[in-house]
Amino acid sequence: MLDWKNQLYYGDNLPILKEYIKDESIDLIYLDPPFNSNRNYNVLFKDESGQESASQITAFEDTWHWDHVAEATFQELLLHSSAKVSMMLNSLKQFIGTNQVMAYLVMMTARLIELYRVLKPTGSLYLHCDPTASHYLKILLDTIFGKDRLRSEIIWKRYGGFKRSSARKFPHKHDTIFFYSKTEDIKFLPQFKPHKPEYLKRFKQDANGRHYRDDVNPTKGGRRTIYLDDVQGDLIDSLWIDINPVNPAGIERLGYPTQKPVALLERIIQASSNEGDVILDPFCGCGTTIHAAQKLKRRWIGIDITHLSIGLMKYRLKDAFNLIDNKDYQVIGEPVSIDSARQLAQENRYQFQWWAASLVQAMPINGHGKQGKKGSDKGIDGIINFIDSPDNKLKRVLVQVKSGKINSKDIRDLRGTIDRENAAIGVFITLNEPTRDMKTEAITSGYYKSEFGGQRYPRLQILTIEELLSGKKIDMPPIKKTFKQAQKEIDKVSDQNDFF
Repeated sequence: MLDWKNQLYYGDNLPILKEYIKDESIDLIYLDPPFNSNRNYNVLFKDESGQESASQITAFEDTWHWDHVAEATFQELLLHSSAKVSMMLNSLKQFIGTNQVMAYLVMMTARLIELYRVLKPTGSLYLHCDPTASHYLKILLDTIFGKDRLRSEIIWKRYGGFKRSSARKFPHKHDTIFFYSKTEDIKFLPQFKPHKPEYLKRFKQDANGRHYRDDVNPTKGGRRTIYLDDVQGDLIDSLWIDINPVNPAGIERLGYPTQKPVALLERIIQASSNEGDVILDPFCGCGTTIHAAQKLKRRWIGIDITHLSIGLMKYRLKDAFNLIDNKDYQVIGEPVSIDSARQLAQENRYQFQWWAASLVQAMPINGHGKQGKKGSDKGIDGIINFIDSPDNKLKRVLVQVKSGKINSKDIRDLRGTIDRENAAIGVFITLNEPTRDMKTEAITSGYYKSEFGGQRYPRLQILTIEELLSGKKIDMPPIKKTFKQAQKEIDKVSDQNDFF
């Protein structure tokens, strides 16, 4: 489609799928739905009273509860889904009970039905999970796609710590990826392992630059010439032990706990799609799927329910590909006006804080915590690190976000926080217009003087949401080091000559 623009959606993927994604429009779906497998297994299956807040996915803590939302979704599925789905859900509820696992399975059933709807007949779906609920998820997939549509159960060997002294089981070292198709007529390109160095060394280079070796002809006798560019490596099977997880200290790590390696998504995308195909990730987190899709010249749609993730993806696309949001791709669901910003603040002030922090590229404080439970932030909602000294020592801008009533006391408090935390600059982001007294308090806070050239920056700055939406920036030194930057992507050509 000539008018296509890649799309990044903020919001719950279920209504987004229903409203925005057309029937049979997606070539490949990858999803890594969140589930807190680190919690006690028995707690996950404990019967719940239904008094908990609505089921939702937070930034990193996966919270699914059997509440009125889960019950309503369950009843809706019983009434309006196929007989097979209704029977399956009823059986699971009788067996599992009303608990977090059942709530998760109900919510996943609703989403998998929509994902099946939007998938093309030639399309494929890859669902990434761990043993917490993988066996139940396979039942859902068999019911919705058909048990004969399972193409592969892929085992990805990852690595992780395990205390030897407390071991009461064999250490868990793998994830499962279920690969399903909608029909038998699917796109699939077998993948091959690179040749091993010892194999490559058996080849010589001819006058034309091609690498070859002489070998015995097994069918006609005599000898034959084998050219390296005609020989594929070993076929990649369903046991993936050659892709390591993202190293916590590695260049790929962006700080998102569940981040998956780009190489993992590249393999899936190359196997089950062509250039120009549309890739969908409905739980896209820090954006590894859209990163790999962009790199491999596919079109993409990403959905996530936190502004923290949307912000991380925007930074990643800018750093890796120099893509600008709402220019090179669409961002749908984020506030674009003061009215929509006020609506977000009314709906969820924590999401508002994460979104507002993303406008100035600040790392949110308590971004890893449970939504609705404010941590001990000491008056800080975000931090921007920057370098402004010959010894490369990090300095900080402290960011505070307010969506409600404000007065000059808020500015005095932030000024005290700057002093206490020994920060260089403080920024007060407000949804409402600051008073004259607030502006006076900010002006009298003095200046931060740069160690490079002596330029002065206001030590306490007030920025309104309206100003930020209009493009106003923090007045600060230019070298920001808040987020670990995604590696710049360039055209990489495999060169096997290194082995010769």
